[in-house]
Formats: sequence, C-alpha cells, structure tokens
Amino acid sequence: EVQLVESGGGSLQSGGSLRLSCSASTFPSSTYCMAWFRQVPGKEREAIATIDSDGSQRYADSVKGRFRISRDHAKKIVYLQMDNLQPEDTGMYYCAAEQLTFDYCSAIIRGQAIPYYWGQGTQVTVSS
Repeated sequence: EVQLVESGGGSLQSGGSLRLSCSASTFPSSTYCMAWFRQVPGKEREAIATIDSDGSQRYADSVKGRFRISRDHAKKIVYLQMDNLQPEDTGMYYCAAEQLTFDYCSAIIRGQAIPYYWGQGTQVTVSS
C-alpha cells in the first residue's frame, strides 16, 4: 500500500520561499508518476507539477519558473521548491502518486487524469 505524507507547509509573506516534502512508503511501481496538486479556496484542485520515474518534470503555467519539483528516489521523497510565493498561491497542497503508463504524467498536468494515491495535504498561506 502506498502511503504519502506531506510536510513543509506554513505561513509566510509574499515573495518568500518554501520547500514541501512528500515522503512515500513506497512508489506505486518501478515506473511511476508523482505529482503535486493544490486546492485554492473556491477553486477546483489542480495539478501544478509532476515528475516521473526517469526524472522528467512538467509544470502548470501558473507555477512555471517559480516552482521546481525534484525527487530523491532512494529516500522515496518528492520535493516541491516554491519561490517568489504570492497570495494567490495560498491553498492546500497535496502529493499524489500513480503507476506510470504511457503519458500519464502529461495527462495529469492537462487535468485529464487523477492519481490513485493521495496524501492528506499541507497548508500554505501567503500574505501580502
């Protein structure tokens, strides 16, 4: 069973940085897609970054150039480095995972696929 635990959220002022961590009990398979989603108050949950088992990264336009996803495969941790945070980045951030088949990570970023495994989320609050 894949269990995901997020950490690293908090409150900060606009322009600051945070690094979120997602610790996985195991990866879904030898080929996998790990994703970060966020849910902003009043909006649907959206995929903002993905990384697959070969290290390929994809980003939503809203965070491109400010956020960076990375992973430590041996430690089973996926990170989300968030720089130049703005009030509109406030929300609950979730880690998610799925077995990688075909172009699954791309489908997640396009909003066309939903991973099976989810963490409980970590709150990020950015004030102006």
